[in-house]
Formats: sequence, structure tokens, C-alpha cells
Amino acid sequence: MDGEPENGKPRPQDSPASMAQAVRDAYRRGEEDEALTPIVLADESGRPLGRPAAGDAVIFYDIRGEREVELTRSLTEEDFQHFPVKKGLNLHFVTMIEYSSQLRVRVAFPPQARLARTLTEVLTRAGRRVVKISESEKAVHVGYFFNGRREEPFDGEKRIVVPSPPGDISYAQVPEMSAREVCRKVVAALDDETADVVVANLANVDVVGHLESREAVLAAVETVDAALGRIAEAAARKKAALIVTADHGTVEDWLYADGSVNTGHTRSRVPFLVADFRSSRPQAVRLAPEGELSDAAPTVLSLLGIPAPGEMTGRSLVEPADGGDISPRSRLLLLILDGWGMRDEVRGNMIAQARTPNFDRLWSRYPRALVEASGEAVGMPAGTVGNSEAGHLHLGAGRRVPLDRVRIDRALEDGSFASNAVFKEAMDTVRRRRGALHLMGIVSHYSSHGTLRHLFAFLRLARAREVERVFIHGFIGRRGEIPESGAVYVDKVEEECRHQKCGRLVTVMGRFWPLDREENWDRVRKAYEAVVFGRGVIVRSPNAPRDSG
Repeated sequence: MDGEPENGKPRPQDSPASMAQAVRDAYRRGEEDEALTPIVLADESGRPLGRPAAGDAVIFYDIRGEREVELTRSLTEEDFQHFPVKKGLNLHFVTMIEYSSQLRVRVAFPPQARLARTLTEVLTRAGRRVVKISESEKAVHVGYFFNGRREEPFDGEKRIVVPSPPGDISYAQVPEMSAREVCRKVVAALDDETADVVVANLANVDVVGHLESREAVLAAVETVDAALGRIAEAAARKKAALIVTADHGTVEDWLYADGSVNTGHTRSRVPFLVADFRSSRPQAVRLAPEGELSDAAPTVLSLLGIPAPGEMTGRSLVEPADGGDISPRSRLLLLILDGWGMRDEVRGNMIAQARTPNFDRLWSRYPRALVEASGEAVGMPAGTVGNSEAGHLHLGAGRRVPLDRVRIDRALEDGSFASNAVFKEAMDTVRRRRGALHLMGIVSHYSSHGTLRHLFAFLRLARAREVERVFIHGFIGRRGEIPESGAVYVDKVEEECRHQKCGRLVTVMGRFWPLDREENWDRVRKAYEAVVFGRGVIVRSPNAPRDSG
């Protein structure tokens, strides 16, 4: 069974006048960009246009990686089993960066040399047993990214993953997510005397902060604070050192100037505090007042009495102090409050407006610092917001690591993007076969997953290489964007296609469906069937060329 719709056509539906109008109609029905029902372009008879055919090429131009794996698998694996797929597509599939070493694809910008001597590697080589705990929403960050993009655990590293709420449930309905179970696992790890270092993540603030529900966001912040209180009590009972920090900011700057909700990440600094429960004096450790996320790993090693390797160019935030305790600690917990930024202003600051007695007590009593978690401090272009990938990468790396976005942007500037052999091969193959090129990815001015700048560069390159049939499958999701920004981006893409006389936008959907990372295969199936079969809200085009399908 290949999942083909009956007669090769979707069920007939009322047709909006344009793709952008279909998005705006969805807004009026109460849909948001994040979970927008797939919209597909069709000819006058309702036959979907621009669907992949055998021998076509696909360029998945996203640059993040972990959320792109599942859809890529469904489009490339011959023995894919999670839902029915169309057999015999045999797509020439290209990804911008390496999403996973297990994928059967060509990679345009292969990974650079794997980071050596990250925090987990140094700890385990020193004979320390490391236990990492997160819910599945953030497992890839605490494992893969924290370890410098290493997929397999080190000897001496144990990863405990608590399932996040499954299926299509909105986190606005369950803002507590799985924090209670994560908390229980952390306390159990502290009670286990063989666990020398525990690294844990509480995901709620970041994940729920991407939604437009004030009540849910406040509940998420207060859930994390309650878990922090229980974890701090357990660390105090076991006389372990507790470091509390975050990977980036989110809901501390939740409103734009006009009062609309900012569902994205921020440029705020994040907290960094050390509660050394081995000592009866809260100020037993002294910290520098400022730093950046790459200082976290050297600080952890300093507290444990383990020399930082030369590769770690970050600095320990621990400073000498008269009467301070600089002897090595035997056990340590690094607790990452995902998305917990610091900002003085109360307006739009959901952390300041929530009840956070446990964080407030620790912040006021123990040595603390504010650390940079965005822009150049986390390997991103200057002035850009932070994200979970960059944040966890730098927490574990102990050095600044230029991200793929910087590398790709440099390639655009120096011209090497246009001469990339992988892109040229895909486009020349399509031209030779008289097939179609499909450009698939995020449609946004700026997202951690990609940018319109890259999409538009592909349109220029396709035109230069005389690729006649180019179709765009766009994913939208308002994170850090103004309300109803998806329709704006749809307009921009279609305008650029007209300007360059190349390409046609044939699919639009919310990123909730294609960019899953927890094997919610029902979501991925919805995205797959929209791209391959054209299932979704139909927009009929009265002037579609005959061969545009």
C-alpha cells in the first residue's frame, strides 16, 4: 500500500483565492501559524500541483537538524514502516547540513571536525559517572548537542529520558508537561551515591513559552520553580553543589511594544548561580558577576577539581575569595532551566509576574552571575537571539563554537554557496532527467531552523542552472514573529518567485507537523501526505501550466 489518495486527488473543498488568503482564512477559523492545517496548490480541477515524482530532487534547506530527521526518513527510506508511503520515488535528496549520520542523503555542508574534550568527555575520562535527565522534548539537547553533536553516549554516561505528553495535545493544556517525573528522577540520581555529576533539564518555560496562553506560561514557570525547590532540597540533603542556569531566554520578554505576544527566544542574559550545600556558608564560593554560556563547563570542572583542557577557551567563573572554600567538590548537579531569561522590567516579563519563591530564595542567597546566551557568545551572528541547540552546545563545549548558520552565510557572501558541488549535482541531475526540484523548509525571516535568505539563494541558483520546474514546500511557525506573520511570508515567497521568474509555492503548513522530534508519526504523516499527495486545504490556480504537477 502506498497511501495514494483515491483517484490521485484529495477530496474537493472550497478554494480560497490564493495561498496567502488560505492562510488568512485559517487565522479567522482560529488556527495559528504553528499548527496551520496544510494548504496545497492545485489546478482548476483540484489536482495537486508540484508533488514529487520519481527521480525528482529535494533540497531540505533547514539548518537546525534534530527536528528534520523524521520527515527526511519518510521521504528517503525504502523500508520505512511508520505509515504508508509512496513507493519508488527514489528522490535525489539533499540536506543543507547533516541532520543525522544515519540518513541516506547528500549533505551540502558536512559537519566540521567533532568537538573534542567537551564537558561530558572530560568528566567520564576522569572517572566521574555522569547521569543526564530530561524529558523527550529536550533529550537531544542534553545528549547530542551538550556532547558537541556526538550521538552516542560516552562510557560512564547514562541518559534518562522521560516521555513528554504524547500526540497532538497542546502544551497549553498540560503546561506542567513531565516536570514532576523529571524532578523525581533527579532526586533519585542524587540519592544514588555512584552518580558523581547530574545534568538535568526542565523544559516547560521554553516549550510553553512558544504559545500565546498567558495562563499556561505562568503555570509553566511556576511548575519549574516548584521542581527547582524540590531538587534544591535533595541537593542540600546530599551536600552536593548545585549550579542553576539556562540555555537562552524566552518568556521574560514575552510582549512586543504594541502588546502582541512574542513567542520566540530572546537576547536576554540568563542566570548562573552556585549553591554549595557542602558548606554552611552561602558565600563559600565567589563568582565573577558576568560571563557567557561557554564559561559553564570550566566552572563545573573547577568546582570538581578537574583541570580544564586547552580546548576549553571559556573561563571558570569561580574567583578566589578570602576565606572561600576552593577545595574540590565530590558531587555536582547542573540544572538547566530551559528558556529562563533575566530581565529587570516587569512589563511582559512572565517570570517576574509568576510566583517563583524557590528561584528568588536561591538567587538572593547564593553567589550568582548573569551570562550571555545569544549572538556571538553562542556562535551566532551578532544581535541574534539564542536557542536551545546553541545554548546546550556551548554549555557542554566550554568554548565558542561557530554554528552552521555562520558558515553558510559566509558561503553566500564569498560565492562558494553557488559553486557547492552537492547543490550543482542535484540541479544538474534534475535538468538532465527533465524532473522537478523541490525546495523544502522553514519560511521565516529569521528562525533557528533557517531563513528566507537561503531559500531565495536557491531560486537564484536554480534559475542560473536552468532548472525549469521548481516547487517550494514551506513550513511556518510564529516564534519571535509578529501575529499572523505566516501570511506575510507566503506573500514574500510568491513575490520573490515572480521577481526571479523561478519557482512556485505549492505547499504551506505549520511547523508542528513536519518538524517533530519525538516520533509522533501521526504528525509527520500529515506533513508527508501534504507534500507527496497534496492532502490539505486546496487552492485552485486558474493559470497553472499543464506540466506543473
